[in-house]
Amino acid sequence: MVGDFKGKVVLVTGGASGIGRAIVERLAARGATLVIADILRKEGEKAAAAAREQGVDARFLPLDVREPDEVRDLVQAIVEAHGQLDCAVNNAGVEHGLQALADVGDEDWDRIQEINLRGVWLCLKHELPQMVRQGRGSIVNLASVAGLVGAPLLGPYAASKHGVVGLTRTAALEYGRMGVRVNAVCPSTIRTEMFQRSLTGRPDLAEKLVRNSPMRRLGEPGEVAEAVIWLCSDAASFVNGHQLAVDGGMTAQ
Repeated sequence: MVGDFKGKVVLVTGGASGIGRAIVERLAARGATLVIADILRKEGEKAAAAAREQGVDARFLPLDVREPDEVRDLVQAIVEAHGQLDCAVNNAGVEHGLQALADVGDEDWDRIQEINLRGVWLCLKHELPQMVRQGRGSIVNLASVAGLVGAPLLGPYAASKHGVVGLTRTAALEYGRMGVRVNAVCPSTIRTEMFQRSLTGRPDLAEKLVRNSPMRRLGEPGEVAEAVIWLCSDAASFVNGHQLAVDGGMTAQ
């Protein structure tokens, strides 16, 4: 098991469900002090309670990553409570239905960019200065293989995730000399609630995705979580500005 996070304060946005919840569970097992931020209050409180059962300090704070004041206040609250922010996992994001690019509505486009891309930027905007003041820190942004290659029928999502990769690379170049590492994890199809929602009206899609995967299966949230935790950990101390594909070989084809 990679990494001892005892004494480290870690923020996980979108930590109430899916990949975020798996990250929270595995960080708790490694002794991290956790702040779980999400728009889903009930699920977020459950995630924090489950983490505390593992013997760690964990709290839930409500967050809508579209709201600048909420993001600013979240980081301030973490620093006031703990005096530091060692790692941040910017995981909050949403999906959309399958549509050809010319058929995407303006509202759908704006919603995806606002949450998936602008939300990551707002988190970086407030996490980075704190880590610079400390002289250390690690940030992992959740992108996607749709941020590395084209994604037919997922134009808004692909655009947002390419943007996350661009923000990651830029932040790594700007802040690496100040002791802050910024990396991205790029999952392919992972068995989460978000993935299940994407199957609406397409019962054949899961089988097709499995058939096209080099490993002939979907990924599991815990497999993505382990990659995130490695990038957060001191074991990845010279990894900066990287986009780690967790895709079963999809982008190798």
